[in-house]
Amino acid sequence: MFIMSKLIKPEGYRPALDLRQTELAIKKIKDFFLNSLSSELRLRRVTAPLFVLKGLGLNDDLNGVERAVTFPIKDMDDAPAEIVHSLAKWKRNTLAEYAVPPGFGVITDMNAVRADEELDNIHSIYVDQWDWERTMTREDRTLRYLRRIVDRIYGCILRTEYYLSEMYPQLTPFLPEEVHFIHSEELRRQYPDLTPKEREDAICKAYGAVFIIGIGGKLDDGTEHDLRAPDYDDWSTPNDDGFCGLNGDLLIWYPLLNRAIELSSMGIRVDAEALERQLALQGKEERKSLYFHRRLIGGELPLSIGGGIGQSRLCMILLHKAHIGETQASIWPEAMRKECREAGIALI
Repeated sequence: MFIMSKLIKPEGYRPALDLRQTELAIKKIKDFFLNSLSSELRLRRVTAPLFVLKGLGLNDDLNGVERAVTFPIKDMDDAPAEIVHSLAKWKRNTLAEYAVPPGFGVITDMNAVRADEELDNIHSIYVDQWDWERTMTREDRTLRYLRRIVDRIYGCILRTEYYLSEMYPQLTPFLPEEVHFIHSEELRRQYPDLTPKEREDAICKAYGAVFIIGIGGKLDDGTEHDLRAPDYDDWSTPNDDGFCGLNGDLLIWYPLLNRAIELSSMGIRVDAEALERQLALQGKEERKSLYFHRRLIGGELPLSIGGGIGQSRLCMILLHKAHIGETQASIWPEAMRKECREAGIALI
């Protein structure tokens, strides 16, 4: 059941752009950002699947608890297929198939269904994101390299924000010029009495844009900042700062909703050693028999870094919208639609 208190309704909210302008602006953002990121990281566009066969290990578990939407394929003896959650592992397989050399990569438009998502201003069951993956060398498996890639991605976001403000002067840029980096354990120590989400709000309000490192690994108090599946991001390898983890989340402070918003989850991917370690830590060693995991352990997949960047969510914050439903077409509870109408929020 939809709980109305989850919806944030900015007082006196009025969209900066009407519906017609919004649709045009969404196209401009998506085209400009895709071209910018592809050029910056040398990424080649590839065609992505909407679903994969169940049991290959190619679909992503995200936090490890979300259920995939599953359906039988009539012409394949009802073999079960799954709507993708994201393409982290599929992309790495694609790097191998295309023999992409280090320093180059792939990017695709990913569309997914996450039926277990809790719906609010920034969460939808429909997910659209730029999924990218880049081949790397073993020498690049460092925190320094991760930070450099994050800075380059954030630079593309800033360029897109400026480009948009030139066309629509009412959209005043608000993002800071630089990203603040902090490990999730450092963040816990800084705000020991806050929950992980409250810590994100506090640090993002202080710095404007933050990359939290080491998402998925155990903190010193035995908890995790957030959950991560064991078989794509490397959250357990010791890094240059004396902590563990070569992955993280990019978040910004969004004044309109007075909260932190995650724009990207990304990281250096597991090598064979980290995969086996993380599978053991989560008690999921049986996955080693799956197609993807066998290829990785057998040295058939390249080392890589990659992530996803939410398209509708990026459009939402760059267009100064109060709800992600203003930048994508999805399904919302009728109670939420009613609340949004009363608050001046026009869901597509």
